[in-house]
Amino acid sequence: MTKRYLDKLTYEVIGAAIEVPKSLGPGLLESVYHECMKHELTYRKINFQTELSVPIHFKGLILETELRCDLFIEYCLTVELKAVAELTPINEAQLLTYMKLLKSPKGILINFNCINLFKNGQKTFVNELFRDLPEN
Repeated sequence: MTKRYLDKLTYEVIGAAIEVPKSLGPGLLESVYHECMKHELTYRKINFQTELSVPIHFKGLILETELRCDLFIEYCLTVELKAVAELTPINEAQLLTYMKLLKSPKGILINFNCINLFKNGQKTFVNELFRDLPEN
């Protein structure tokens, strides 16, 4: 895995996300956008897991929890979907925590409840795992 590969994958996933509200518009439930996003990723032949149970490792134990990652793309890109008036720091913290727990170097927070998803509806995050990856 390289930074270039993850950047290309991020571009593809954001492109898929832009396609969804282009057809539907804003104002729907997150679950509707989630279903459409799964269809769009499948159409684009992008491998993903959905509603992935996020394992919690605590003091040598693996704990069963209700944490669910919306989309885990190609085993390396964490995607959290929202349909809210505005993204908040807790939304960002949730994504960053999922990235840490899944050992994912990059993540995208997508909010479908906006007019322009590219400008206002997505934020991309990287962590130390990404920084350590080779460029090409």
